[in-house]
Order: sequence, then structure tokens, then C-alpha cells
Amino acid sequence: MDTEKIFKTKTGYCHITQDNIILTRDGIIGNVAKVTMGNNIARPLIIYGLISFGFLLLALKGLKEGQTPIAILFLILGLVLIFAIIKSFNNSATPIISRHSIQGIEFKKSIPGATRSYFTVHFKNDKGQTKQRLILLPGSLSNGQSEAEKAIEIMTSEFRDIKNAS
Repeated sequence: MDTEKIFKTKTGYCHITQDNIILTRDGIIGNVAKVTMGNNIARPLIIYGLISFGFLLLALKGLKEGQTPIAILFLILGLVLIFAIIKSFNNSATPIISRHSIQGIEFKKSIPGATRSYFTVHFKNDKGQTKQRLILLPGSLSNGQSEAEKAIEIMTSEFRDIKNAS
């Protein structure tokens, strides 16, 4: 591979070089992501934890006041967020992934109007831990279908063993 290959992501661009996958942030969405997340997944997980704690407190309050349907709703919301936090512990927000550390790549197709397509890159970080990095592709309002096709073409040409997780 002589040249760098680039495709658009939700918050910027993905650059595939001979040695690395480099994710850059660009534009308003990318700048917001830099401020809110940085290169660490801990900050959003702490925020989700606080929100889930609030939902659980509201569920407890609803139970004490005899408002069982509202209490059940808040309990479900709190538990869903806790499940999402646990599921996200192995996620990473690293902007550079070395090609030699990549263990596998999966592609998840979008559900039109509900979700966006994304790649999950499984890799070992510097500490030897297995992590995963999600590469979210643009949504349907941002010419997502054609950008997803371009991204799939680039990723399959560079990484022959991409699994389709659809």
C-alpha cells in the first residue's frame, strides 16, 4: 500500500496508512466530541453512571409514593444504562490503532432511520489488554449510504478478514 486511504466518519475522518488506523475529528461534531470525550471513555461512562443513579433514585421515590408504573420505568432506564456501562468497559477512544495490534474487524450494517453503520476494531492496547474501537460512519442525513459503501470498500481492501456482524 503506497498511499493513505481516507473515508468519512461520524465525527471526522478515518485514515488507513501502512502502519496505523488514524481517526481524526473535524467540524462541529468532532470538536464537541473532543471536548466531551477527549481520548478516554471514562468521562462518558461516569456521566452515564450518574444518570443511572438518578433514575434509580427516582424509581425508589416512585415506589415510596405508590407510583409503581413510573417507578418501574425509571428502574428499567437505570438498569439499561448500567448494562450499557458494563458493556462499554472494553471500549476505547484511542485515535491511533497500530495495524499489527489489530485482532479483528467487524462491520455492523445500519438500520435505516434507527442506527448508523459502524466498524468494530478489536485490538490489543499498549498494556496488552484487548479493547475495541468503534468507528461510526455518517448517518443518513450526511450521505451515509454512499460514505458507508466507500468505507466498506477501503476496509475490505485493506483488511481481508472483516466479519459482517449484521
